[in-house]
Amino acid sequence: MKRLMSVVLAVLMAASVFTACGGKGETTSGEGGQGASSPAATPEPTPEPYEAQVLTGYEKDIDYPEGERITAVMVNNIQACRPQRGLSAADILFEIKVEGGITRFMAVFTDYKDIPEIGPIRSARDQFFRLVLPWQPLYVHVGQSVVQRQYIEDYSYEEWDLEGNTAAGLIYRDKNRLNWAGNTVATEHTAYTNGEKIAEYIESQNIDDRRSYNSTFFDFVDYRDPAVIPAGNFVEGDNNAERVTIRHSQSYRTQFDYDASLGQYKMAQYYSSLGSYRDTIDENNDQQLMFDNVIVLFTDIHTYPGHEAKDLQYAEYSWGGVGYYCYGGKIEKIRWEKGTPLDTLRLVTFDTQEPFEINCGKSYVTVVDIDEAESFKWEPLATAQDTQEAPTSETFVENED
Repeated sequence: MKRLMSVVLAVLMAASVFTACGGKGETTSGEGGQGASSPAATPEPTPEPYEAQVLTGYEKDIDYPEGERITAVMVNNIQACRPQRGLSAADILFEIKVEGGITRFMAVFTDYKDIPEIGPIRSARDQFFRLVLPWQPLYVHVGQSVVQRQYIEDYSYEEWDLEGNTAAGLIYRDKNRLNWAGNTVATEHTAYTNGEKIAEYIESQNIDDRRSYNSTFFDFVDYRDPAVIPAGNFVEGDNNAERVTIRHSQSYRTQFDYDASLGQYKMAQYYSSLGSYRDTIDENNDQQLMFDNVIVLFTDIHTYPGHEAKDLQYAEYSWGGVGYYCYGGKIEKIRWEKGTPLDTLRLVTFDTQEPFEINCGKSYVTVVDIDEAESFKWEPLATAQDTQEAPTSETFVENED
């Protein structure tokens, strides 16, 4: 028994000496050592959930109106009615040709309650409505074409079709307003509304303003990652797009100059009566309209058969087409897809037709007649020359139903 105890004691003493000697120069982390416990594995940080705003791709903040329908407002752009009000607050601004070569705007907002005074409000057109129909927005306008009226009926959209009139309280008239030249305007160019009026109308008519969205309007770059400037995969010449010029018709053209200090494109429009461009100003705040993204989509636009008298324009969305994306003073060639009225607008890469991500921010989107593709220009500001032409009288007249 004594012998056994002596053996155990000797073993324990040897182990103690080994540990003491081995401790010199060894870390307590157990790295390469005997008997030391391994550290607990550091857990991977849980990634923040992707909670992007529907229209801009930015992260939702505490004031984001979760579960609320987006709102689209039709705004006049005939030259005699400029400047408009409220466009600088839009998250997405669409511009498309309507009758007579003129263009019109559709301003899209995240929260109708925050819409400032906006207008002049004008009639609805299906080439705009079909772009937002899949998102089921509140759709504010005054009057509509016969084709648009049919779309409202076919898609049972009466509840969210906010067709304004003064009797219903949705709009009001500013009959004393003056245009950019200091002249009074016709009554049809004096209709306005704002978030308060829209909210009151929604409540009085018991309109369902609730809708959940599980995706964003475009495929945006993840706001958790740095913004990505286009790679410049544009092979048909210089991709420097510090000035972008879009021609919709002889008298209606839109131009953007990139401001590197702001990282945004400043908007200007052509005035045929002057033969030159003027900054596009929001009359509410005297600020020039500015956008992070400029998206130009080409397709066939022509008069609806049987509607030649009013020159109602049809934009072909079924087959998609070629487009261009401008950001950070650069341009990239893309493709776009739409399909049926209930299909969402999709931007895809030019070569592989994979989803094309755009950068977070406010976007200007225009659908342009393919006949005007040759007039589309982009160039460095250093070499750009201002367009000066002989003034012409404005002969286009808007047709209303």
